[in-house]
Amino acid sequence: MMVGGLSACSFLPFGDNNPAGSQNPGNSEGTNPGSINNPDNDIVNLPADSVPMIENPAVPIVLNPEAPGVNVEENEKAKIDYSNASDGYVMILWLADTDKPLRVLITGPSNTRYTYTIWNNGLYNVFPLSDGNGLYDINVVEQIDGDRFALALNHKLDVTLKNEFAPFLRPNQFVNFTENSPAVIKAAELVTGKASLLDKIAAVYDFVINNISYDVDFANEVQQGLHKGYVPNLETLLDRRKGICFDYASLMTAMLRSQGIPTKLVIGYAGEVRHAWISVFSEETGWINQAVFFDGQRWELMDPTFAATANNAAALSQFIGDGSNYTVLYLR
Repeated sequence: MMVGGLSACSFLPFGDNNPAGSQNPGNSEGTNPGSINNPDNDIVNLPADSVPMIENPAVPIVLNPEAPGVNVEENEKAKIDYSNASDGYVMILWLADTDKPLRVLITGPSNTRYTYTIWNNGLYNVFPLSDGNGLYDINVVEQIDGDRFALALNHKLDVTLKNEFAPFLRPNQFVNFTENSPAVIKAAELVTGKASLLDKIAAVYDFVINNISYDVDFANEVQQGLHKGYVPNLETLLDRRKGICFDYASLMTAMLRSQGIPTKLVIGYAGEVRHAWISVFSEETGWINQAVFFDGQRWELMDPTFAATANNAAALSQFIGDGSNYTVLYLR
């Protein structure tokens, strides 16, 4: 699909509710659901597709998630470790034998429900608390059949973050990296010798838009529902050098977070097209929200996918404009 003459990314990654204005699963009113932890409401319908700068030389700053078991809610099916909720994440482990799909529904103080897949591989899954301070309702659910999921474990959690950036500095399921990840190693190489924040962001941005090409065929397949549950694999992305908007945003987010730069992976709409982009934090400007674009002299708004695919810089700048063409749904 084209937006203002620009190639656009349209996708529906798992972990998202239905688009605004459509009916949310399990809720005939189309609003975000409340807790499902009660006898009359312990089954939910989920459609299958819902699912400080450093001195040189540059070194990674990877804040690895941990599950120390200090604060835990568990039963025979699942375990929620919320020991580090103040750092902006919880970790969930599935304990029972099952080959059924598993999900976790996290509703924060904004009342936006985030739906994620739980991988049943004997390892903890990391999920961000993207809504900031406030009350979270965490529901682990297991498929009964089709779109019907039953509650396996519930926990309500009142979160006070150590700082507002905590959820946007760490790896999670959508932005998955370690100290040894190729993306992290490359980011350290790119920012070495860069003195300012904007120079560091520019170095990463330029690398991504000049080295990753837009995969039109895969984007079409995702739009057709052929890759439900798709999550970016950054090592594969750097090997293939091809991806969709979700990949561009995840890669830039991982590279910048690994250098201690608070970065949000944002999922929403660019015009009428489903899209993913990034927001970054600068002490001078605060959050540069929606997208950011570097015109060679100043930072306005930037969208790595559009920048990588646009042949017309003027059309790109005109579409991005003041960000009014972007609608935010979720933060990762």
